[in-house]
Amino acid sequence: MQPSRLRCEHREDVPCVDTPAPRFAWTLNADGRNRRQTAYQIRVWPDGAAHDDPTRLFWDSGMVESSETLEIPYSGLPLPPASTFVWTVRVRDESDIVHGWAEPALFRTALDSWGAVWIRHNPLVAPSTRPSDDASYPAELLDREEPSPYMRREFQVDSEISRATLYVTARGLVEVQVNGQRVGDNLLDPGWTDYHKRIEYQAHDVTAYVRNGPNAIGAILGTGWYAGHVGFDHEHPSAWYGHSPELLCEVRIEHADGRTTIVTSDGSWRATRNGPIRYSDLLHGERIDARYGLGGWSKPNFDDTDWSPVLVSETPEVPIIVPARAQPIRVTAQLKPISVTQQASDTFTFDLGQNMVGWVRLAVQGPRGTRLELRFAEMLDRDGSIYTANLRSARAQDTFVLAGTNEIEVFEPHFTFHGFRYVEVRGEIDPLLPENLTGLVVSSDTPQTGSFTCSDEMVNQLQRNIEWGQRGNFISVPTDCPQRDERLGWLGDAQIFLPTASLNMDIDAFVSKWGDDVLDAQSPSGAYSDVAPRIVASTDGAPAWADAGVIVPWTHYRRYGDLRMLRRHWPHMERYLAYIERENPKLLWSREGMDDYGDWLSVDEHTPPEVIATAYWAHDASIMAQAADVLGNTERKIAYQDLYGRISKAFNDAYVDDDGRIRGNTQTGYVLALAFGVLPAEKRAKAAAHLVENIEDRGWHLATGFLGAGHLCPVLTESGYPDVAHRLLLQDTYPSWGYSIRHGATTIWERWDGWTKHAGFQTPEMNSFNHYSLGAIGAWLFEYVGGIRQGQDEFTYENVLIAPVPGDLAYARTTYRSVRGTFVSDWVQADSRFTLKVDVPPNTRATLTIPAGSGPLLEGGSSAQDAAGVTSVQRDEQFWTTKITSGHYEFQALGVQPARGPKF
Repeated sequence: MQPSRLRCEHREDVPCVDTPAPRFAWTLNADGRNRRQTAYQIRVWPDGAAHDDPTRLFWDSGMVESSETLEIPYSGLPLPPASTFVWTVRVRDESDIVHGWAEPALFRTALDSWGAVWIRHNPLVAPSTRPSDDASYPAELLDREEPSPYMRREFQVDSEISRATLYVTARGLVEVQVNGQRVGDNLLDPGWTDYHKRIEYQAHDVTAYVRNGPNAIGAILGTGWYAGHVGFDHEHPSAWYGHSPELLCEVRIEHADGRTTIVTSDGSWRATRNGPIRYSDLLHGERIDARYGLGGWSKPNFDDTDWSPVLVSETPEVPIIVPARAQPIRVTAQLKPISVTQQASDTFTFDLGQNMVGWVRLAVQGPRGTRLELRFAEMLDRDGSIYTANLRSARAQDTFVLAGTNEIEVFEPHFTFHGFRYVEVRGEIDPLLPENLTGLVVSSDTPQTGSFTCSDEMVNQLQRNIEWGQRGNFISVPTDCPQRDERLGWLGDAQIFLPTASLNMDIDAFVSKWGDDVLDAQSPSGAYSDVAPRIVASTDGAPAWADAGVIVPWTHYRRYGDLRMLRRHWPHMERYLAYIERENPKLLWSREGMDDYGDWLSVDEHTPPEVIATAYWAHDASIMAQAADVLGNTERKIAYQDLYGRISKAFNDAYVDDDGRIRGNTQTGYVLALAFGVLPAEKRAKAAAHLVENIEDRGWHLATGFLGAGHLCPVLTESGYPDVAHRLLLQDTYPSWGYSIRHGATTIWERWDGWTKHAGFQTPEMNSFNHYSLGAIGAWLFEYVGGIRQGQDEFTYENVLIAPVPGDLAYARTTYRSVRGTFVSDWVQADSRFTLKVDVPPNTRATLTIPAGSGPLLEGGSSAQDAAGVTSVQRDEQFWTTKITSGHYEFQALGVQPARGPKF
């Protein structure tokens, strides 16, 4: 039994932690069945020491009698700041065998204080206005020039180095080079926070970059989210948080003789804006002019006499500067064009075959001064030209100007990103071929944890679209869309999609970080904001959007077991519930004259906003009761259970008739009432029947917007209509998931009618073709079609339910790498036989529900009742229910007709 996937503070890489008690977690690999951990032992020691040297250990837990593998807090000697530690773990199994130590993992401790100061380029020092050899530099480019600052300093190292660590952040974005080498592969650092309240920094091991003798460190700054264009408020086009980017960094050099040298950002640095990045903006793009090349600007002995001294910033300090909590933004994939079309003598359109987020690398050769303009689009217009109207005010244009070196020149931007499938390249380069261009896919580097495939290729494409939508919109924060002048962290969109997102990828650390953004944005009244970080959209308290402040921490806890995050959010959640009750003493949430998005982008249905709001309020109260129970607060649990009951009664008295018909008679009204449990038992079946009647009246089509789409198929399945859920899944006429796929979608569209055959494009005022909200059906694919899910009162996958709802699909294979290990559900129905192969990781158990036929239930060719690891087998008229321990199993139910799944 070997521990693997060692994680410290939710990450498998090398996090920098700012807590005196970082938490450790691991998963277990083991052969056989009924494998359990009965005890663990953790050791922590300084990097460079040996784990079996007792004089160097900071913590040896000894053998602790426990099966727990999550959230184990450090409990050793005080961890000194700015240090690197190694940790490992070994376990004892159910047979009292102590197994070997796991492959060690690293973590760093945070700085306790900064010796560095914020520095910036002197705005009074103007850059040159044009290359010296080009008197005809285009005026329209000069008007837009705001070159990126390049900064540098040199330093001397006079003795052997044992370790060098760079701590760096920016108000804006930063790339760092040491001795001519770019440090790390992080992009768009330090990410997006509310810079008035919180800024994150990165820690990089730069031991391999620093050397004895002369050294140089350099930094390039971009405006980013701090001083560039963010959102859609055109009255204030820039400088939301500040006016120009700033740098804060220090390099701590530990010498073999025990001394430490610290090189900091201070007034000794020099800067220039005469570098090749002539303009950069997250929304509008970047312009690089290679004629401004600076040669070895980040190497020692560079002549910087024409550079100017930096200014030490007078900007007030933010309250806290913290180590980055989540995985960094990186290039996670590369795409080559599937075609290139010549539109004119100087215009080429590349098709990357996939709506993606990031930028392109262009490799070309041409005369000095040749200008190439790149524009980006998600769709093509009817005439084959790129469709950019839906970008609104975002220019989304990169410009590259060649130095004319008689060699291939390679360009890619530094401080921008685009959402696109098509790239139009205009310039005097002929021909442009597919090999000249590469799409670089960029996102927060959250590890893949789930996969789903089945017998229907359209459904497989739907799953791919969901994953690509998540990949493109999880960039530091969960944004709504990556292409137009918006890209905001809408809370409603995130709470809807998070159950799906957390099955596709490990977003534990990502959501923990964004959770702090949500707290930073909460208003003094207790209302949560519409977006986090709070900017542009300054309103708050919108039903379903503000409710994310309660739903997100709870969803996160159920998936990952992060009790510390739940505790951190709890008082804020209480403030929010108090705010709602204060505003709505009659227990019916009325939003008259206030912010309310309703069931955003529903189709020909209007769910009364008070129905939505009150249902969500009840849902909040239910979550609060469960969270209070987890936190051990019995008094608050009882209070919130009472509130939930009172809101539910008020909801039914005001909005539900005796026949179970809900005011508005809309799909989303029924779905939310059923999903949130606000209906009494005698009305649930009636309400579900009205829901199905509505769907049938629409020709078996959905009508839900953002709020209903994710709950629709689970509610139908739980209400006894899995066949209707599957019918909606496989529908390919408008409106449906399949309709967009049939018309070429490679991501989830913002609206069901983003493009239709009869009407073409919807309004360009709001029409994203990469917007994950309607992809919230993905959780149903994993948890119901695949069948891997937690019970209502279960957390962190210690006990799971594997209950496939196959419909008429021939097979489906689902994997989910949970915090406790990887579960697999792999089923096939054919020839009157239902076969289910499952993997259940060590230290966990599962309950299986398998369609029953006229024959027996076998496991491994013999009676399931007698199989090792099977603890019970029961049968009713429709299903076998089997309880199993960890291990691999292959069940076969004989005499089974094509199943439509259990009736819950």
